[in-house]
Amino acid sequence: MKQAKPANSLPLDAYKRLLAQQEKNEHRARPRHQESNLQKTCVAWFRAQYPDHALMLFAVPNGGGRSRIEGAIMKGEGVTAGVADLILLEARGGYGSLCIEMKTRDRASKQRPSQKAWQAAAERAGNKYAVVRTFEAFRDLVKEYMAMEASRMARITSVEIAVAQARMDRAREDAQNERKSLNWR
Repeated sequence: MKQAKPANSLPLDAYKRLLAQQEKNEHRARPRHQESNLQKTCVAWFRAQYPDHALMLFAVPNGGGRSRIEGAIMKGEGVTAGVADLILLEARGGYGSLCIEMKTRDRASKQRPSQKAWQAAAERAGNKYAVVRTFEAFRDLVKEYMAMEASRMARITSVEIAVAQARMDRAREDAQNERKSLNWR
């Protein structure tokens, strides 16, 4: 008897290709690209595994070499030191989002003080934060997070918004009528 394929599952051959690519990248890549290669593998897996949520996982382009002028422009636009490498903008399990900092298994791959400060601020604001060093750790973290119940704030419907707007409009109209009646007496 053939078993039904679970929703949002990655075909075994595609999963094996991702793992093989990650292993190949780890052996071939220069140390400065290991974190980037790990992140690319993780994002590819997520988008294949959760296509309905693919746009909600995004990278924050804080790293890389820039001129002083470009750096100043970006800082003025809101680029902030220490922001996590990936953000999954899905409210789950009471968290507002999942913030993921990518690091390698190398002993020298540690969070900088600005990253620790941003982590503390993100957690105070109600977000889940994790440091990930391997594809397997990323996969397990995301599966656990996506299995959590969607938080209430994520389930506000357009009907609920329309009802709230109608109530505010009615209250505003009542207040205006009250002001007019007070002026007429």
